[in-house]
Amino acid sequence: MQIPELRKTTEQKMDKSIQAFKADLAKVRTGRAHTGLLDHIHVDYYGAQTPLAQVARVTLLDARTISVTPFEKKMVQAVDKAIRESDLGLNPATQGDTVRVPMPLLTEERRKELTKVVKHEAENARVAVRNLRRDAIHQLKEALKKHEVSENDERRAQDEVQKMTDKHIAEIDRLLAEKEKELMAV
Repeated sequence: MQIPELRKTTEQKMDKSIQAFKADLAKVRTGRAHTGLLDHIHVDYYGAQTPLAQVARVTLLDARTISVTPFEKKMVQAVDKAIRESDLGLNPATQGDTVRVPMPLLTEERRKELTKVVKHEAENARVAVRNLRRDAIHQLKEALKKHEVSENDERRAQDEVQKMTDKHIAEIDRLLAEKEKELMAV
């Protein structure tokens, strides 16, 4: 086992955890509209579940309204249904060959609920990063037992893994603080 290789793979996995956390945060909506909100929605396109962006053009009409224009006119109802059935709690309105998706205002109570959801997602991301640290340290200890690395190298590598962990957890906390601020802004 090579220590630089272990360090590199651990850091890549920690980066993926942060990317997954960012994706989860993007799904939590604030009062403002943004096209990324509909990224994870799939439409029944001739029997195949297809991402919305591949069957329609998604644009912003204004700060509170998203416009979805299917490339094929007969897909309007399927797009409307997919948005309506998503877990976002949106109520689209069809106008001709365009689906308008208004963003409802968030109540104070709903903002607090969303803050709790975001904190839970952040904790899941922290746990994922800590689990990666635990796995890396376990691999280092195994290598030490097999005399593949010296005690000094093992200790140094453990310190580096801990610094990586601290850096990634700080990034998660920063993203959480930004999202909380965004959610609580009226």
